[in-house]
Amino acid sequence: MTEAEESLNRPSADPDPAADSATSASDPVWDSPAPLASDQRVDDARILPTRTDGMVREASSLVGGPVGAHAVIGRSRHLTPLRVLFVLALCGLALGWFGKAACLQQAPADRGTTAGAEMRLDWDDQRQFTNLCYSDVISLFGAERLNQGALPYRDFWFQEDSAGQTIKRYMEYPVLTGMFMYGAAQLTQGWLWAETNWGVPGALDVVLFFTIVALGLAAFWLVTIWATALTARTRMWSVWLAALSPLVFVHAFTNFDAIATAAVAVALLAWSRERFWLAGVFIGLGAAAKLYPALLLVVLGALCLRTGKVREFGVAAATAVGAWLAVNLPILIPYPSGWWEFFRFNGDRSADPDTIYRVVADAAGFTWNTGYLNALSVGLTVVVIAAVAAIGVLAPHRPRVAQLAFLAVAGFLLVNKVWSPQYSLWLVPLAVLAIPHARLLLAWMAVDALIWVPRMSLFLDAERRWLPDQWFTAAVVLRGLMVLALCAVVLWQIWHPRDDLVRHGNGGRWYDDPAGGVLDGAPDRIGRRSRTTRSADALREPEPVGG
Repeated sequence: MTEAEESLNRPSADPDPAADSATSASDPVWDSPAPLASDQRVDDARILPTRTDGMVREASSLVGGPVGAHAVIGRSRHLTPLRVLFVLALCGLALGWFGKAACLQQAPADRGTTAGAEMRLDWDDQRQFTNLCYSDVISLFGAERLNQGALPYRDFWFQEDSAGQTIKRYMEYPVLTGMFMYGAAQLTQGWLWAETNWGVPGALDVVLFFTIVALGLAAFWLVTIWATALTARTRMWSVWLAALSPLVFVHAFTNFDAIATAAVAVALLAWSRERFWLAGVFIGLGAAAKLYPALLLVVLGALCLRTGKVREFGVAAATAVGAWLAVNLPILIPYPSGWWEFFRFNGDRSADPDTIYRVVADAAGFTWNTGYLNALSVGLTVVVIAAVAAIGVLAPHRPRVAQLAFLAVAGFLLVNKVWSPQYSLWLVPLAVLAIPHARLLLAWMAVDALIWVPRMSLFLDAERRWLPDQWFTAAVVLRGLMVLALCAVVLWQIWHPRDDLVRHGNGGRWYDDPAGGVLDGAPDRIGRRSRTTRSADALREPEPVGG
């Protein structure tokens, strides 16, 4: 900041009655069309993307170019970064809604009937695939018997499996997700009652269900953006990539994964603010919605072991287990068979088309034995977890929390036998925090989102398919290579922290781990080099690895 800028931002003292009024009136520093605010603070630590990000700088030419050199940052009362991010996120969610809207169209239950006849969902001629609007939310309303008022995990039904055997089925999702679905179904019934008794506008029950679920998922995604932005601290603007991610356009309402992303984002924010018990609560809640948030315990455990922060990790781990049990025990105790269905279903299913296992099987011309496939997938998952823990403990420079979390989740997806398309949403907020390279992230997100096109082609009748199956296989391989490339970037920046832009601040500031909380600037107790990591206020970069 220049001397002139400093003087402009310096709060004024109380006027001296004896001072020369002419001198005061002629002072150019205080010439202003309005009284100066009592709070003269500015945010000189915030990273400005129009100055530091080439892609954003070029895009800013549409609105006048990068922010000026003499701009006062952090004084806007209304157009704050967080509010702008919310607006961008709402735009992304709106595009996601319109992407699914084609699957909400209605038609008469019997073709050719007159107006006023009973209506049904119009998925004729495979509309859900040809229009690229398929959503599990719509399908599960009937498949999980939610339209009949079934209570998840208690009520069951019978269906035939792939071998032609009749099996008893229950809700196949973890408890928090399943009960969210049940709550949305009950609100749907309330909406229908209000339509009948109060005349409020209505629609098909499945359309109302999707609408209620979509509103809930949108709220969870806004929480994800809010928590990720606050965790990013000085790089808050970088979260625009999550708000406008192509993966949000395609998969925000494909399934219920926004519940877990919100829990993970809030857990990371709580940890960064040294609220260990609260971080544990949200890790436990996230694991009760999807299992992957439990990987945060591996990440935090390794980093806390390295820095000797065992007590803090113990608090987080204990509250995580307590929160998970608080959600699961009320279902596990009275309905153990229904509670176990999630694990049984995932154990019995074969490899997803989106996984490397299916690519290998199709290329080699064989079918996986489920037992061997489970053993291989679980074994590789254990290897990934062990590798992540080893990196956290033994890397020459301690990784940032977000870097290690991204490696853990990306590694889990790469070796898991299930990679449903919407699972890629798990990586979006973590990638924004871990990898400060907009072009690289946007390229991966675009490719990952476009996989939806050839994947929908797989479900079409032969005469309707617009792409050969090999296109989908090629897209899956390309997506896997891009995720591996992102992991390689993270590993390089762990070993070469000078190349990690997240650690660089304005004015020569050096940050250890903005999201690290108690880990930020903490001394290493074990590792290749036990040393005190530079604090967030230090102005020097770390010593070379070989030094």
